[in-house]
Amino acid sequence: MKFSLVRRCHHRLSPSKLSFMASLTTQTPTPTPTDEDNLDDLLCPSTAGSATAAEIGEEREDVEKASFLGHPNGYLGGEAGIERAWAHWRKLGQPGLMVAPMVDCSELPFRMLCRKYGAQAAYTPMLHSRIFTENEKYRSMEFTTCQEDRPLFVQFCANDPDILLDAAKRVEPFCDYIDINLGCPQRIARRGNYGAFLMDNLPLVRLLVEKLARNLQVPVSCKIRIFPDLQDTLKYATMLEEAGCSLLAVHGRTRDQKDQRKLRADWMAIRAVKNAVRIPVLANGNIRHMDDVNSCLEVTGAEGVLSADALLENPALFAGFCTAEWAGEGEDGTKDGNLDQAELLVEYLKLCEKYPVPWRMIRAHVHKMLGEWFRKHPEVREDLNAQSRLTFEFLYDMVDRLRQLGCRIPLYVKESSNSEIVPAANGDVPCSL
Repeated sequence: MKFSLVRRCHHRLSPSKLSFMASLTTQTPTPTPTDEDNLDDLLCPSTAGSATAAEIGEEREDVEKASFLGHPNGYLGGEAGIERAWAHWRKLGQPGLMVAPMVDCSELPFRMLCRKYGAQAAYTPMLHSRIFTENEKYRSMEFTTCQEDRPLFVQFCANDPDILLDAAKRVEPFCDYIDINLGCPQRIARRGNYGAFLMDNLPLVRLLVEKLARNLQVPVSCKIRIFPDLQDTLKYATMLEEAGCSLLAVHGRTRDQKDQRKLRADWMAIRAVKNAVRIPVLANGNIRHMDDVNSCLEVTGAEGVLSADALLENPALFAGFCTAEWAGEGEDGTKDGNLDQAELLVEYLKLCEKYPVPWRMIRAHVHKMLGEWFRKHPEVREDLNAQSRLTFEFLYDMVDRLRQLGCRIPLYVKESSNSEIVPAANGDVPCSL
């Protein structure tokens, strides 16, 4: 049964023993701001130590010895390649509940918060492959991970196979898939000739996949959008599989369909892709609560789902919690789940103290998680926006202020739940769902 995905047991989340930056050396100290600095681009202060060079070297050596299930290059075509793609997926525990890649939003602290509340795997934000290879500051600020942050997809945008391979090799010891962004529909992707705009140059897409598949120790995944014509989508998907893609995430909207609230994702197109390829497939689009998860798996036959915007507002989505907007959907009634977004924000801030990220990411998450709260008390939002330099003290005091104003907007769970739904100690989704 596909529904068993929402109850599958996964990795225990113990306190972090290892935190390191993408420079793969030591954590970059928090820079001293100058008058020219954008303060939101600075790292928030750390309360945790960084990895030693020896620890990082040991992890790299372990991964290099393991390779992609024993094959020296990780790439095999035909039946052998399909078998290895599935073997790797099963080795990871077949995670079905995923944090989608989100620019400036699916960073380490947020991934760890979502994992605590049921997410079974996660993508990094999209990383620009050329800047990643050229700029050490970009690497150290934009990619952070830790031992508990697995399974992990590291996503790059690219249009040059050699540059993409260089970037991928820098992070492959610390992830489970290198993902190629073939789905970004934004204007910046058009200008940079990457993401969904590579759908106009499929020979280049094939070269990107083949370059990684033949030279990395970890498998390659791709995240795509669909073509307006279904047959073009199916040809696209099978080409990626033939090129060496080991997992395919399909967003069920075209490149031009950007309004996610007005235009529903085409789950039947995802189902057609699932039936056309033999590698694991993930479905993306319209995943707002757990009823959507179950419905999507039923319709598409996919191995799992990705959620993006809904998780930003409600990081506890995969643990069965939903916002008031969706509380009335479904056959069962809902009740107060004894959890709210202010509590989730405090948990997120504590994770940011442990795993420093740029303040701009923190600011964005505050607005997403407390959006409805700010609509009730816009004066609190105005005070937040007036802060050129954020501090944890200010943000914790802001949450206290909202409490003192009597503001509480609960997250809801199904009325049919036998008991209060809380995240299990190891991050599993509770069986009461």
